[in-house]
Amino acid sequence: MRVWICTMMLCASAALAEPATMIERFDAGAGERWRYIGDNVMGGVSSGQAQIGAEGLHLTGQVSTDNNGGFIQVRREFEDGLDADVSALVLRVRGNGERYTVFLRTRQARLPWHNYKASFVAGSAWSEVRLKLSAFERSTSVLPATVSPEDVKSIGLAAYGADYEADLWVGRVEAE
Repeated sequence: MRVWICTMMLCASAALAEPATMIERFDAGAGERWRYIGDNVMGGVSSGQAQIGAEGLHLTGQVSTDNNGGFIQVRREFEDGLDADVSALVLRVRGNGERYTVFLRTRQARLPWHNYKASFVAGSAWSEVRLKLSAFERSTSVLPATVSPEDVKSIGLAAYGADYEADLWVGRVEAE
């Protein structure tokens, strides 16, 4: 009887768990949804590229803080934001052991550098990185203290803020 009750409780809790919602699996149409941006749009000298292949998105390049630069990035825009109940982003990543940053821009952003950010290290083996929205830091006090998922206008995946060689693979991006 106890085994049956425990089994039923486990099944009930599994049924109540919120499944992850796929934001991007980097399929054939992903190249139209993501665009590469380098700091050269504002005078920086970083260089890079983004390619989408069978394993996902591959962001590579040389990040340089010379001339007030310091980033290469890929960005995806959203018209309707994320679902209101989203509490975290989950990324499947691998890389070269460097730190990478996820930038969220919201409807409240007035200037290009208004965003929320959270960072992670991408090791050489594929792994999942879970970034709680509550852990994202705002760039300015003009923005609300926390991210409202329904206000998210874009997600940026970036090599940012230091001089280094970027080599980041992203296999998928999910919301939970």
